[in-house]
Formats: sequence, C-alpha cells, structure tokens
Amino acid sequence: MAAAGCTRLLRAVSAPLGGPARRWLLLAGSRAGAGGLPGSRGPGSSAEAGLGGGRAGARRPLSQSAPARSSSEDKVTVNFINRDGETLTAKGKVGDSLLDVVIENNLDIDGFGACEGTLACSTCHLIFEEHIYDKLQPVTDEENDMLDLAYGLTDRSRLGCQICLTKSMDNMTVRVPDAVSDARQSVDMGKNS
Repeated sequence: MAAAGCTRLLRAVSAPLGGPARRWLLLAGSRAGAGGLPGSRGPGSSAEAGLGGGRAGARRPLSQSAPARSSSEDKVTVNFINRDGETLTAKGKVGDSLLDVVIENNLDIDGFGACEGTLACSTCHLIFEEHIYDKLQPVTDEENDMLDLAYGLTDRSRLGCQICLTKSMDNMTVRVPDAVSDARQSVDMGKNS
C-alpha cells in the first residue's frame, strides 16, 4: 500500500476518534514508512527524516530505551554502625535514600524504616558525622516532628528516609542509635531485642 493510501486508511480509522487520539494517528500516518505502519521502513525511508532531522537513509528504531547503566561511579558506599557496634557496609545509587540502601541491601537493622519512608515514625533515625551533617539539605517541619519522638536524639540526627545519597557522601559512616522508638507505638526496641 502506498503512503498516501496509508494516510487515507488512518484518516478513515481515526474519523470516529476525536482530539489527541486523532491528531496522533494522523501524525503517525504522515511519518509512516512505505510499509504503511508507523515505524515500518521502505526503501530509502528514514524515521529521522520524518522527524525533521538526520540524514536521508539513516536507520534506527523509533523507540529504543537506552540500556540501564549502573557503573561503580554511580554508587556510594555507606557504613552503618549498628546498635551492637557491628559495622555494616553497603552501596547505594546516587539519589537513593538511606532507607532504600538498608532495604535494597537487606541490612539487619532491627525495626529500621517501619513506616517505609512515609514520615509516620522515627525508626530510620541515624546520627551523622559532623562534616556530612553540615552538607545535608535542611530538615523539614514534618521530619522535625518525627525527630522529636526519636530515641537518643542528637544535634546531628536525621531520618534516613529523608536523606538522599550524593557523591560527596561516599564512604560516610552513620550510627544507628542504641534503641529505636516507633512514633506509631509505645514499644522501644533496644540492643537486646
């Protein structure tokens, strides 16, 4: 079927459609290759030429996701000093929260992140090194409200669900408090739980 025939067919099919669906189909019809379908290629056709750029005859798929890239450059190492004094080391991606790092690396920190990052508890309370704490984004009122309920609050305390990794945090050490207080419950979980 010639490209003109394809456009007529698309118009006929899209006639009962209105608005954006019709415009998309008409646009797709004008960009379709000689094969008659969006993305099909006939001799000498080019998806890039239909998009107003590229050189004639260049061929590439209309839609292709870039392969996921996870290099060591995108990873940040975090050391968690657990309640029992054991250091747990894990890696996370830049942009992940510290809660994400604990969960994705299946770290054994009792009760950590009970509310799953919804700012409804203080179980992901962490204590930061001063040089890291000073670089963190300001605390929000909601986080402050939960921190007020945290066990062992210090002047360098933050909630792990609210802190996202940056490259400058690589190899940082954070300390898990000796006990945890879940703001949703009146039960404390300590070293011996």
